[in-house]
Amino acid sequence: MKKKTNKLLGWYFSRNAAPYWMVLVVDLLIVYISCIISFFCIYSHDEALRNAFLAMGTYALFLPCYIISFRFFHTYNGIIRHANANDFIRLTTSMTLGALFSFGLHRILLHIPSVYNVKGLTVFLAALIALIGCTLLRLIIKFIYDSMIFNNNQKRVFVYGVHHGGETLATSIITDKESPYVLAGFVADEKEMSHHMMMGVKVYLNDDNLINVMRMKHVNTIFVSPLHNESLRENPEFLNKMVKNGIKVMMQPSEQQWDGKSDFTANQLRSVDIEDLLPRERIEVDLKKIAELLNGQTVLVTGAAGSIGYEMARLIAKFEPQQLILVDNAETPMHTARVHMKKHYPNIPCETIVGSIANASKMESIFRQFRPQYVFHAAAYKHVPMMENNPSEAVQNNVYGTRVIADMAVRYGTKKFVMISTDKAVNPTNVMGCSKRICEIYCQALNNALEEERKNPTTADLTQLPKWKKQLRQADGSVGITQFITTRFGNVLGSNGSVIPIFKKQIEQGGPVTVTHPDIIRFFMLIPEACRLVLEAGTIGHGGEIFVFDMGKPVRIAELAQRMIELSGARGVKIEYTGLRDGEKLYEEVLSDQELTRPTPHPKIMVSAVREYPYELALKNEEELFAISYTYDDMAVVRKMKEIVPEYLSRHSKYEALDLEPRK
Repeated sequence: MKKKTNKLLGWYFSRNAAPYWMVLVVDLLIVYISCIISFFCIYSHDEALRNAFLAMGTYALFLPCYIISFRFFHTYNGIIRHANANDFIRLTTSMTLGALFSFGLHRILLHIPSVYNVKGLTVFLAALIALIGCTLLRLIIKFIYDSMIFNNNQKRVFVYGVHHGGETLATSIITDKESPYVLAGFVADEKEMSHHMMMGVKVYLNDDNLINVMRMKHVNTIFVSPLHNESLRENPEFLNKMVKNGIKVMMQPSEQQWDGKSDFTANQLRSVDIEDLLPRERIEVDLKKIAELLNGQTVLVTGAAGSIGYEMARLIAKFEPQQLILVDNAETPMHTARVHMKKHYPNIPCETIVGSIANASKMESIFRQFRPQYVFHAAAYKHVPMMENNPSEAVQNNVYGTRVIADMAVRYGTKKFVMISTDKAVNPTNVMGCSKRICEIYCQALNNALEEERKNPTTADLTQLPKWKKQLRQADGSVGITQFITTRFGNVLGSNGSVIPIFKKQIEQGGPVTVTHPDIIRFFMLIPEACRLVLEAGTIGHGGEIFVFDMGKPVRIAELAQRMIELSGARGVKIEYTGLRDGEKLYEEVLSDQELTRPTPHPKIMVSAVREYPYELALKNEEELFAISYTYDDMAVVRKMKEIVPEYLSRHSKYEALDLEPRK
């Protein structure tokens, strides 16, 4: 019987069962009955009975006035079960206006014999009674729906936040006729707000009793106002409490930012993820300056199929370059990039080219054909254990490939060359980090040599110049104009091979979650944040700088793994410590001990003062290292790398034996 009753009530309260005209008819019926009640309240019993039929006919003439008023204020267009304070204000206003229209119409029609001369007081008393009746009807329907109807297709939710962000979110739930959610209440941190009513629902205090309230109200989902994202990151206890009690927490994705003005809907929320909870400050960049730099220019991105390169390409496309050239040697991801760019940026001419940066003839053909004004160099082998086992590949791709692209940038008149490096290049302990440090050395040395040559150009016969001097010349023989800029940052969340996707997969498989060491820590940044800072560095850099980013607070990987397990709701998943991998540090550095920094106009970007190398030496070192790499003698390759970068000391690696040898 109860099941049938709920089914009947569920049909009655569905969107299609009660058309808007039915709401209008019920409201008019309440108004008419209210008129009769007011008539019997004002007049004496005998007089009311004697003139009842004549008065009832007169009151019927008032209904068109209320129809006009209801239509003007759309009192019957809303969904009654979602009625809020604004609906009641409109209802009050429409009742008042309807009473005034009725009073005026009555005075006009008094000369007609069939119109009874009712007292004006009855008109306004009727409006008051009707207002109470219509309001009670809506509250009763709302109460019945909230208390008794549990539509399997709709979820009852609380909104965390009672200010602008929370109101905007709640409004989107109420006004969306197709919303799968029902607003059941608000959650506030402020005690003075508790037990108040907002938008027709109650405000509950965020305290120890909140979980019991949510259970009592059959609520298992909480929406977080976008204005509460930061406070949620700083309050892990709240999240842990929700997760442990099976409450689904939904919030705005970390990579998105709400301006506080535009529309914000529940559809923009997703289940809270570990990326949303890592401690960091909001990063702002000067979009106008970036637009001025890239708009209408030809831009080349290497490593465009990787996490950073792909995001760089998408960001650059928004600034409407004249042409975008994307290069990577991974065919399938490049196809994905091609499809994405064609779909989302059809008006941006975009070339997607499959090729290795170490293929000098291929890269020269690209530069010769497109002559990019700006190059963002993101291509590199980055996995520490892989490069530890394959140092020759690290040299041939990372080191030599960077030299190829840098030399082509000079030869074909690129204005700015921005190389993306890593915090692992600081006091490197592994092959990958050292290879990136050598790339930094070459680009900075090349930039400084170009600056010196521009100030004091060589006047001798160009054909007689030494090789390293010729490298500073463009194809037409003039001194190169390229400015080389390097950016360093740490791990990016969600990038290919980062710990978070690995941990997610391990949790889905039931564990264990493998962490190398209980004390290992890392810096993290979102991919879009890192890429925006790279673009910002490109605008403020004048050449020769190695920019380092403020990565915020370091994160202990074991704690990260534990939080992810808790967020997943999985039970029995354990953390297993496997020991540090070859070349792995317990902690990453963005600056070496000997390095100093100076500020830039951007608070999150600093310039590192590093040891600089003369270009002739940097080129000679690279050429010798490149030649040794083709012996595929791991120890010989790494020995040369350590000679070039004396601060490179291996950790948990067979190359530690080389650190005991005397350095040249």
